[in-house]
Amino acid sequence: MRVASVAEVKAKLSTYLKEAEETGPVVITRNGRAAAVLLAPVDDDDLENLLLARSPRFQALLRRSRESIRDAGAVPHAEFWKNVQQD
Repeated sequence: MRVASVAEVKAKLSTYLKEAEETGPVVITRNGRAAAVLLAPVDDDDLENLLLARSPRFQALLRRSRESIRDAGAVPHAEFWKNVQQD
């Protein structure tokens, strides 16, 4: 993992893109503090996972879904699969 300032990344973006693809994430700093991370997705599924993991709208949907399942008295995920395996 590499750490670089915004100024460095602006000056050599192509170099940092290549580095993210070849060696992993690049942490971009502003005034010495992490401001962003430059990542190269492995494939389209990886890109989708990255975007959904950081989407406040999607995370809210998941939270509401979990609450709805909990409130309805549904069987928890682990218990469901435990019961399936026993049958």
